[in-house]
Amino acid sequence: MALTYGFLKCKIVTNPKLKSSRHGREIQYHLHSTLEVTAPDGTTEQWDSAINVGTNDSDDLLQYKLIFDFQHPMIDTLKAAASGFADLTSSDQLPALDFLRSNILEGTGDWRDSDIMDGSTHVEPVASLLRLLLKAKNEKYDVYVFGRKYTDGLGIHDVHMNQGSKKPFLNNGADDHNDHNDVWQDGAVIVDVQQPELAGYFTAFTQQMVPTDKLGNPAPGSHEIETSDDGSLAS
Repeated sequence: MALTYGFLKCKIVTNPKLKSSRHGREIQYHLHSTLEVTAPDGTTEQWDSAINVGTNDSDDLLQYKLIFDFQHPMIDTLKAAASGFADLTSSDQLPALDFLRSNILEGTGDWRDSDIMDGSTHVEPVASLLRLLLKAKNEKYDVYVFGRKYTDGLGIHDVHMNQGSKKPFLNNGADDHNDHNDVWQDGAVIVDVQQPELAGYFTAFTQQMVPTDKLGNPAPGSHEIETSDDGSLAS
């Protein structure tokens, strides 16, 4: 069974802060912000966000795309959505994201390697993403955060490609606590910067392998993701 996945349409209401958490032998870094959603009756609800920006492990860097000319027909669907969480857990089509099975990354350019994280905010993509998120907060832009819901409160995380992880993180098709592999559950951040184009942030860890099978596990002959793999499994 899949974890609860979708996108949160929201406003950023606090300055993003860089936080770290240990995962085995590496430290992963995330930008955390308070996200606010407004119900039709005017009441508000606040969520946490954990947006992946990299690790301190030179063998498990983050590959990322931070683009400011994102154009895709899906944008109309996002703009028409109500503030709040759109549950896409069982979806197998856009606006659920799958970097391999859709054309969402078409024309977005090459993947770039993150710097090795050292806890500072001047490394990339931290510095550039911070500027974008701070501008979104100050200008009250609509922000769309794709990922999985926290299981212990209001929050969204796994904001990166969520397939292609190797052992011990394989999806056996029956474990509803698996938080690594699945299809049509990739994470991203899209910001409506009040231009015809939007800004988009897409990431994948270098140890995640593609192509993937129907469970999101690495398929035979898999390799690290490359720009030529974007949308390569689209039917």
